[in-house]
Amino acid sequence: MKRFAQPASFAAIFLSIYAVAVQGATLTVTVHTPDGKPLAGAVITAQPLDTAVRSAPPEHAAMSQINLAFAPDLLVVPVGSTVEFPNNDNVGHQIYSFSPAKHFQLALYRGKPYPPVHFDQAGLVTLGCNIHDSMLAYILVTEARFFGRTDNAGAWSASEMPRGRYKITVWHPRLRDAVPDLEREVVIGDSDRAELDLQLKKSLHPAPLQDRPHSWDTY
Repeated sequence: MKRFAQPASFAAIFLSIYAVAVQGATLTVTVHTPDGKPLAGAVITAQPLDTAVRSAPPEHAAMSQINLAFAPDLLVVPVGSTVEFPNNDNVGHQIYSFSPAKHFQLALYRGKPYPPVHFDQAGLVTLGCNIHDSMLAYILVTEARFFGRTDNAGAWSASEMPRGRYKITVWHPRLRDAVPDLEREVVIGDSDRAELDLQLKKSLHPAPLQDRPHSWDTY
């Protein structure tokens, strides 16, 4: 008599689905300015406090020069990532950074680009051009496994996050120094969702008056 193995197969499928369901949760962080407006483009990082979670794998990114501006003008990359700086303008650029996290300079170039730059240390890297003073960009190099930028509603979400406590940090180019609410702790428990709402206590620095606004100057 032929025996059927369907029940065991169904059980295996059920256990697989259940394992995925309990593996992690979705965290949503929403950031507002002191007057209640959503803060788009803020960088959010989530670092575990209870267990060691591997950093995100390195990436290969690009920050171009187009119309005498960096594009994009803000990147968030994991430690160990590389970034290339192609010049799409008809004029030469000389990209540099004096930031402690990465000190480098790409001498005057146009056409054939330099090899990608390796960012092997966490921290904020501020970029400029020795030829065009109006050019400004940032690269935030992070050790966090989970990171990203808020959308137009001021929200950022990450899924499949393991249960536990996390330190949430918020950064934006126009934040004022020594703001006490840039770091918070959030607990991801038995629920499949966790939410954190942040409202800044201090207003953003005013956007500089210039012909070429940056992506973070629209608030």
